[in-house]
Amino acid sequence: MIRKEFTLFAALFIFLAIAMHFSAWIDHPLSHIEALPSSPMGLWHPLWLTAVIYIAVALFRLLFAFVRRLKS
Repeated sequence: MIRKEFTLFAALFIFLAIAMHFSAWIDHPLSHIEALPSSPMGLWHPLWLTAVIYIAVALFRLLFAFVRRLKS
């Protein structure tokens, strides 16, 4: 269970990182990572943004499971 959730979080992290900064990942990935400490959103913004999206997805999954249980 924990491994599945960690895999989902990691996949979401990678997807969001590539989706938000695609050109930076293609043109200059190492300098993009090195620039994280000087980011206006802070050093840890990729993790907390992923956590926010992960929580939203988890709530949707819980709601879906609850509705599915009510139907059966």
